[in-house]
Amino acid sequence: MKNQVQTIAFDADDTLWVNEVYFQDAEKKFCMLLEDFMPLHSVSQELFKTEMKNLHLYGYGIKGFMLCMIETANSVSEGNASMQLIEKIIHIGQELLQKPIELLPGVVNTLEQLKGRYRLIVATKGDLLDQERKLKNSGLSDYFHPIEIMSDKKVADYKKLLKHIDCPPESFLMLGNSIKSDILPVLELGGFAAHIPYHVTWTHEQHEHNLKHQNFLELKDISSILDYL
Repeated sequence: MKNQVQTIAFDADDTLWVNEVYFQDAEKKFCMLLEDFMPLHSVSQELFKTEMKNLHLYGYGIKGFMLCMIETANSVSEGNASMQLIEKIIHIGQELLQKPIELLPGVVNTLEQLKGRYRLIVATKGDLLDQERKLKNSGLSDYFHPIEIMSDKKVADYKKLLKHIDCPPESFLMLGNSIKSDILPVLELGGFAAHIPYHVTWTHEQHEHNLKHQNFLELKDISSILDYL
């Protein structure tokens, strides 16, 4: 891999900075708002079902999450959710949109070590405006060119990305916290992929099976990639 890789792509949320813990905190607040209608764990299950039902419509991101919370509140309450309750849900989403950017340990040092030696890009998915805001506030934008905010991260999406950046799969390395989104599609295309585990993962992104592949690395943290390059 050391002599083959020319382009290194980084996922953003929970790879470069903290994200999922904020979503989980928002979900807990949302479930507590509806505890008079349904037990907390049941509200959480209903919200996830709504998110999966609407994923093809809203994509990934906070705004879609807000809409799903509102729809779930209406369903769980059987249409009896008050406007005051809806306003509280919107406030939860707005708080989520304004969370500070907390870089994960080792990120800046790793990027400093790699810049100039490799082409560094961001390959993340989510809401365009929100991800652009987070990148701007992170102070990391100057390390990356280009910054690709993808609607999804499946094989076809990575094919499109590789064509856009004019990079053959065998020269491409993807780093991220999601086996499902950051690792498996890249390996299928013949690229290299390194998994950086994060202590919480959204249910939709979880992958239970042990992965073994000649182009796959399991890292303990982002800095560990330096040992392989």
